[in-house]
Amino acid sequence: MDLILKYFPEISYQQQQTLASLKPLYEYWNDRINVISRNDIVHFYERHLLFSLSVSKIISFIPGTRVIDVGTGGGFPGIPLAILFPDTQFTLMDSIAKKTKVVNEIIKASSLQNTVAITSRSEGYHSTFDFILGRAVASLPVFIKQTYHLILPGSLNTLPNGIIYLRGGNDEPWLNNKNYSVREWPLKNWFEGEFFETKKVIHITRHT
Repeated sequence: MDLILKYFPEISYQQQQTLASLKPLYEYWNDRINVISRNDIVHFYERHLLFSLSVSKIISFIPGTRVIDVGTGGGFPGIPLAILFPDTQFTLMDSIAKKTKVVNEIIKASSLQNTVAITSRSEGYHSTFDFILGRAVASLPVFIKQTYHLILPGSLNTLPNGIIYLRGGNDEPWLNNKNYSVREWPLKNWFEGEFFETKKVIHITRHT
């Protein structure tokens, strides 16, 4: 937790306690249902918690904002952000039932009242949200095609409704697509370490 507090000293004591409880919970469940790679569990605070919380460097969700984390896997970035923003409603979606089983157990153990996990594919889901979260779920063009119908038009926050995507690597050619407005923030601007050298948080909206 020292790493988290280094970059987020403002979080409350209760939030610190809840975030600190996540690693032993994931270690317990990962021994039963593998939702995090064995190598990554060693780097849990950096590669899962801190990477997820990086979204808060570009936006502070106002109360009542509705967010869906598509392809949530083990619950990232949704669960850490739900702890950070208790007045925001989070839906965590994955198509693999054993993963959402673990996520729901983590939600229950963490007493998160603002979070629910569902087993579904985004293509067949039709509720709408202010923001879609993704973390290297698929190539961005595929992710947008599969999820953009879930976005509620408009804007309540400092960023317009759209996709917030965590990724690494080089830019893709489609980012110059005239149909979309794209902003990128390199995470090395905020966080130290080799892991964050190529990582970015991206905000995507479609031109109307």
